[in-house]
Formats: sequence, structure tokens, C-alpha cells
Amino acid sequence: MRCTVVALLSVMFLGAVPQIASGADARKGETLAKRWCAACHVVAADQQRGNTQTPPFSAIANKPDFEEIKLAYFLLAPHPLMPDMNLSRSEAADLAAYIKTQK
Repeated sequence: MRCTVVALLSVMFLGAVPQIASGADARKGETLAKRWCAACHVVAADQQRGNTQTPPFSAIANKPDFEEIKLAYFLLAPHPLMPDMNLSRSEAADLAAYIKTQK
């Protein structure tokens, strides 16, 4: 029974990956970033400053282990210090796609 549940959850998770990865719109992600993230993160090259406790989006995008899909999933259940943005899957994908452009 336990193996069946694990297998089912794995299929469900893997089935959701293409929904997050495909069709992401970085321009929509930029709008979300400026609305939700700019108070703490530097979200664009033309932004003067952010919070010194949070990394700029360029630093996040340039991490050697950066993966857009992993970031999108992280954004769906953010770090406790982040506001609860209640992002949809497509919004999380858009935001992750935008962050990827900041390399």
C-alpha cells in the first residue's frame, strides 16, 4: 500500500512539472517581481537597492545549481520570512522565468 501511494505521488508530481515549465511568461513574472519582491530583493538592474538581508535576483539566477522548475516549486511554498503571495502555478512559473532572465 505504501509503495502504491509513493508511486502515485511521484506520478502526480512528475505530471505537474511540464505544467510549471511550459508556457512561462517572463514579462508577467517581471510584473509580479516588481509588485511582490522589490521591497526586499533587487529584482532588476535599474533598481537602486533592496534589503541587504536578501539576495538580488541576479545572484539567485547565477547560482550554479539554479533550476527554474525548482525555484517555481519553492515559490509555491515560500520561505517563512517571505510573504504568502498565494501564487498560482503559472504565476510561480512566470516569476521563476523572469528570475532566470537576470543572469
